[in-house]
Amino acid sequence: MNGIIKRKLMEKNFGFIRGEDGKEYFFHRSDCIAVPFEQIAEGQQVTFQEEHSQKGPRAANVRP
Repeated sequence: MNGIIKRKLMEKNFGFIRGEDGKEYFFHRSDCIAVPFEQIAEGQQVTFQEEHSQKGPRAANVRP
């Protein structure tokens, strides 16, 4: 799935992606592949795999 980095909280090591389906997906720094978490910027387009967690939609395998 495609999406855009909506918000990234460096100090907490996680962020949120707005998916092309309009949903907001949580992602953790460990979900970033191909580039480090620090190199992903708010507003950047990314691709990811949708997963479901107990807390809601989650993004895995996040890459630019």
